[in-house]
Formats: sequence, structure tokens, C-alpha cells
Amino acid sequence: MAAIRNEEELIRQVLNIFSGHLERGGLRRTPERFAILEEIYRRNDHFDAEALYIHMKNRNYRVSRATVYNTLELLVSCDLVKKHQFGKNLAQYEKSFGYKQHDHAICGNCGKVVEFCDPRVQQIKDMVGELLNFQITHHSLNLYGICGNCRKEIEMGIVRNQAKVAVDEPGWGD
Repeated sequence: MAAIRNEEELIRQVLNIFSGHLERGGLRRTPERFAILEEIYRRNDHFDAEALYIHMKNRNYRVSRATVYNTLELLVSCDLVKKHQFGKNLAQYEKSFGYKQHDHAICGNCGKVVEFCDPRVQQIKDMVGELLNFQITHHSLNLYGICGNCRKEIEMGIVRNQAKVAVDEPGWGD
């Protein structure tokens, strides 16, 4: 019961933040924009704009594709949603208000995204900031590989016809 109350309170908070952002920008506060935000904050996964649009249509919301895309950009601009570009795939989104920093492991075969949090990443950020006299405000860490399910399928000779996630460009630490 507490989890439901917490989710409802979180949704009330993000709706208020978004309403203020729209008002400050002189933008319309439409029911469709608020419905999109609420749907996002009821999810627990990464999603692309098209999947959100289809989900909204299947739930009989009267939203256009353009409204979904434009609202996502507004939500990114006020830090309620984070936009990720995992390789060369479509942009994916996730809710961000009230959620701690985390990183991602992405399967290059099926596109599965797994979140993880390791305190050593924060230690590295602190150390690098100190060494370089650099105030680090945020970071993004994406690890690319093949998930356990795909490794099993590959070993069994099963070939997927899904688009592959592009491998990250080589750089430091690769």
C-alpha cells in the first residue's frame, strides 16, 4: 500500500513540476501532455517514442504521434525524462525524477538494456575530478556486450533477425 501511495505522490510531484515548466515557457497545459507524463511514470523500463505512442493508442488515449514526440522533448528539457542513444538505435527514454544515478549494460544482439549501480563508479568520478581539478556534474556509462539469453541462443545456432546495436566507438578503457 505504501508503494502505491509513493507512486501516486511521485506522479503528483512530476505533474506539478511539468505544469510549472509549461507555464514558465508560455506553453499550453493540455490533458494529452499530462497523460503522457503519467504513463511514463507508471512504467519501469526504457522505451522508445514509437512504443509509447502505440501503448497510448492501445489504451484509447487520443494523442498524435507528434504530440508524443514533442512532449518527450519537453520532458527532457525539464529533466523529468532522460534520453539515451544506445549505439545507432532509436533514442530510448526513461523517467528520471527521484531516481538515483545508474548505468547501463546493453545487449548488442537483442537490444536489451539492464540498469546497474556500482558505488565504485562514484569513487572513480571523485578521483578523476580531483586529479584533473574538474567539477564533474554528471556522467553516462554504457557497456555493450551480449546478454546471457542471446549467448545461449547463439550457442544453439539460433539467429535473430533483429537490428543489432552498434558497438561503441573505441576509446579510453576499451
